[in-house]
Amino acid sequence: MKGFKDFIMRGNLVEIAVGLIIATSFATVVATFTDVIMSLIAKVLGANPDFSSFKPGDIPVGAFITAVVAFLILAAVVYFGVVKPYTAMRERFVKNEEETTDESVELLREIRDSLRAGRA
Repeated sequence: MKGFKDFIMRGNLVEIAVGLIIATSFATVVATFTDVIMSLIAKVLGANPDFSSFKPGDIPVGAFITAVVAFLILAAVVYFGVVKPYTAMRERFVKNEEETTDESVELLREIRDSLRAGRA
């Protein structure tokens, strides 16, 4: 029973569960935002942006075009709303840690070189 408790309370499992819950909620936000963008496209073009009925040469590619447009909107929202801010924040905070690590590595190299010089 202790092993199961340790497994359930493991940090990674809890973090993954929280991430999935947030991702599900975020999916609803992005889907709604996609609908807003599609409506704006409809107003600009003066037509419904649902291409499902588009069949050039009697090949039903309209649903695919609609899915691609929705995917591109989703990718843009995720990139500009999550990835870009996260990357900027990470670079800002990780930079200080890397500088400390670089000094430590340099000091270890000097110690190594001194030890090697002492053996020769």
